[in-house]
Amino acid sequence: MSSRPEFDTIEIALIRVLHTLIAERSVSGAASKLSSSQPTVSTQLRRLRGLLGDPLLVRSGQGMVPTDAALQFQEIARRMLGDADRLFGAPSRARAFDPLTSTATFRIAASDYLDPLFLPGLVAQVKRAAPLVRLELLALSDDFDYRRGLATGAVDLVIGNWPEPPGELHLVKLHTDEVVCLVAEAHPVVRMGPRQWNAERYLECEHVAPTPLISITPGVIDERLRMLGMRRNVVVRSAHFGLIPLMVAQSLVVLTTGRLFCSRFVDTLPVRIVRCPVSFPPLVYYQLWHDLTHTATSGRWLRQQVRDAAIEFSKQAMPRRRSVTGKKEA
Repeated sequence: MSSRPEFDTIEIALIRVLHTLIAERSVSGAASKLSSSQPTVSTQLRRLRGLLGDPLLVRSGQGMVPTDAALQFQEIARRMLGDADRLFGAPSRARAFDPLTSTATFRIAASDYLDPLFLPGLVAQVKRAAPLVRLELLALSDDFDYRRGLATGAVDLVIGNWPEPPGELHLVKLHTDEVVCLVAEAHPVVRMGPRQWNAERYLECEHVAPTPLISITPGVIDERLRMLGMRRNVVVRSAHFGLIPLMVAQSLVVLTTGRLFCSRFVDTLPVRIVRCPVSFPPLVYYQLWHDLTHTATSGRWLRQQVRDAAIEFSKQAMPRRRSVTGKKEA
């Protein structure tokens, strides 16, 4: 075995010479194949013999034949050259993503604020397109630093809504939604007219709200109210957003969120959608990712799946939005 300093100076070109010499079984043939000179290849053969401790090629009759060890070295050299080509010579092929054969694991941090059926639909779509991949769905919560997670590669993608997404991240808008209120059918506001159900009455109601993603900052709704110089009476904050409609159905708390989320419950729970008497801009949902995965073909594929799922979701949601507006909205 050669010394470590000598080993560290071995270049890919020398491995190619080794493979070609054994394949051609001739110094002159290898020189021609490599577009080199016979003296140069002869010098490289002597170096290889010293590094590997084997003559590699020995005379037999009118030509040369490889030793048993040389035939083993040839296969090793072939694999090394293939790996080097994939790593350096064809980086686009090395990073290619084949959804039908990939066993990659994708980690997505997401809220369920958009719609309780969006993530299940996304999972179904991804598994149809890439049956062998694994998905890890992580909850967005105040104890999860999604920006650090993206920067370190602990998470591949984040889906949620923010008034102003972090500037250092890439983003694509997935969906916008109108802000409405969800209340129990027995709630007094259901029977109020437009003049009675005003901003003042809204602020006086008891409200339920999701736990903010960052504990030191208010959520999207409360931040907007703060900008308007208003403050609502939040009596329940819940990290379990999907359970909030059940809380609304069994109490007099008011939930303020997107229409699409609320519309999923009007046919299964004794709840009503009512307009929000405070002016809110539309909720905007994004997918966010970091430079770390920006150019990876697997990352681009995953983001396209999310976009496609959001488009399909929006198409399905439009008829339901019209149905709910005409059927059970106060």
